[in-house]
Amino acid sequence: MSQAPIGILMLETNFPRPPGDIGHQDTWTFPVLMRKVGRASARKVVLEDPRDLLDDFVQVGRELVAEGCIGLATSCGFLSLMQADLKEAFGVPFASSPLMQLPMIEALLPNGQCAGVLTVSKESLSAAHFCAVGARPDTDMAGLPRDGAFASAIFEDLPSMDFEACRREMIEAGKTLVTSAENIGAIVLECTNMAPYAADVSKATGRPVYSVVSFLNWFHAGLVPPRF
Repeated sequence: MSQAPIGILMLETNFPRPPGDIGHQDTWTFPVLMRKVGRASARKVVLEDPRDLLDDFVQVGRELVAEGCIGLATSCGFLSLMQADLKEAFGVPFASSPLMQLPMIEALLPNGQCAGVLTVSKESLSAAHFCAVGARPDTDMAGLPRDGAFASAIFEDLPSMDFEACRREMIEAGKTLVTSAENIGAIVLECTNMAPYAADVSKATGRPVYSVVSFLNWFHAGLVPPRF
């Protein structure tokens, strides 16, 4: 029986994962069990159709459940497209994407405000990704530059990453998002590798920022409620 309540289906990548990234063990105050899904590269999942990998995700997820995980998550926000299929295949609570936070966040905001999204690929994030998790199909978003430090490291699966350059790109994208629409009251980070920069984006924009870290901390709190 696994001692980790949450199993994380990881993309098959080698780029660096600093503290705050979903793939860094120190990000989590509770045990997690991580398992890579073969063939699931960032390019294939984000720039192509991740549903072509459905069987691969089902196999790994079922292995994690068999090992005792009582909830599953993934390491890429674009996997929202597979939420419905995978939750049925796994038979346990399944959190496909930080985008799932959007409806709840918007319910918290004052009337007239909405949540916007920062994504690694604005060109690839579609209304279908939002609708798959019950979010507004016309959710405002801003993307990072395709040839920038962050996206290049992710899509080219580079062995190193300029974290300060990534921080600057994230801050600029956040500023672009909140100036593009006056009613942005909160920000959701689609990419699970963006979480290390959540505090920087929040400080620069003056908005609350939600990431995979906020999402899985909430998820875990229900799977394993604290005892008082």
